[in-house]
Amino acid sequence: MTRIAIIGAGISGLATAHAIERLARERGHAVETVVLEKEARTGGKIWSIREEGYLCEWGPNGFLDSKPMTLELCDRLGIRDRLARSNDNARKRFIYSQGELHRLPENGPMFLRSNLISWSGKLRLAGELFVPPRRDAVDETLAEFARRRLGPEALDKLIGPMVSGIFAGDPETMSLQSCFPRIRELEQEYGGLLRAMIKLARKKRAERKAGKEVASAAGPGGVLTSFVDGIQVLTEATGARLAGRVRTGAAVVALRPRDGGWELELASGEKLEAELVVSAAPAHALDELLRPLDRDLADLVGGIPYASMNVICFGYARERIACDLDGFGYLIPRREGRSLLGTLWDSSIFPQRAPEGSVLLRSMMGGATNPAAINLSDADVVARTKADLKEIMGIKADPDFVRVFRHPLAIPQYLSGHSRRLAAISERLPSLPGLFLSGNAFFGVGLNDCVHAANRTAEQVAKRLSAGG
Repeated sequence: MTRIAIIGAGISGLATAHAIERLARERGHAVETVVLEKEARTGGKIWSIREEGYLCEWGPNGFLDSKPMTLELCDRLGIRDRLARSNDNARKRFIYSQGELHRLPENGPMFLRSNLISWSGKLRLAGELFVPPRRDAVDETLAEFARRRLGPEALDKLIGPMVSGIFAGDPETMSLQSCFPRIRELEQEYGGLLRAMIKLARKKRAERKAGKEVASAAGPGGVLTSFVDGIQVLTEATGARLAGRVRTGAAVVALRPRDGGWELELASGEKLEAELVVSAAPAHALDELLRPLDRDLADLVGGIPYASMNVICFGYARERIACDLDGFGYLIPRREGRSLLGTLWDSSIFPQRAPEGSVLLRSMMGGATNPAAINLSDADVVARTKADLKEIMGIKADPDFVRVFRHPLAIPQYLSGHSRRLAAISERLPSLPGLFLSGNAFFGVGLNDCVHAANRTAEQVAKRLSAGG
């Protein structure tokens, strides 16, 4: 019997434990897993909170169904029938610019009619056809890439808001290769983004004529998906299906090699032994565990920064809001000078997020471009949110329901050079045999990314077990 300790009971740790147990059963390995979580609850950043009839997501609110890994996990857990797909109006997304909400164009005619991008900006975008591809191995920032291929206006009004919406990040520092590898691949394969879109659109039309199902070729695609009772259903179900134990309130404070295995010391003073250890802890927490073992490796892991975030939920009686809420919500370019990064119309995206006759708005404040926001008082956060909603959506009424959630270390930032950092981590990690790394600090911040990384880590563990380790 091989004992495997998993540090962290967010979706990464729970999914890794589940995948390890599944592969062990399939391949005839006898394992005992124990998941150690420092907090009093499992789920990490995933937490669905229902109060006064409102369902507020403390962290992420779902995943895209265009990739199979999370849906496959739902099938294995037997919870696929509890999924909730976002409403069709969630496809309508907006950008706030120059005093107006502009719907993001979804096709060529919409793009030409839209006032979001000026005619000079549209011409610059069209000129992307004539921009030569960059063939060297330089890890461009998103801002460098956008200026080179799309122009400064597209950076300000399209790329910048997208980066803040996904990563709460700054395009001036974020890595194109690590954040959006598919975009880089399209430039390398087709010579440019517009060329790729044209050729892929032709391919999709041909596949449709042949009766094939077609997914989005360039973007993430898919439908935002959660559960009727919130995304926490996923972590609860994953933890409940584990054969091994999940221990909450069990903070790991030290990690020591012992006789071909590992000794884990908990904050309580208790010591546990395990042959293998998987860390699904955030990079800054893993840094502290690694530092006594390998200072260089700890520097590499600890050098991954995190952006902070405030999440603000406001509930209103629908009749008190004149703004049309037929859509997903909006993002705000940095140059608009607002306090918020954007606001999601949560009760328009998923059903049963607000009481009958009411609406739920969920706003984000902070990120890499506004780190000081995490230190504002609740009163100041609420006041700034109300001011932005009044300016952008015309909401003058006070909300009936208010909740402020704070994430001092919310989302890892994949800065330029992130791929080189990962390569260096991969080179040094074998010096600590039996230790594996998972989590969103390395290969993707989304829920699908976390489940995919969990499966990949579990496969590495299974190979180690097969090799007799």
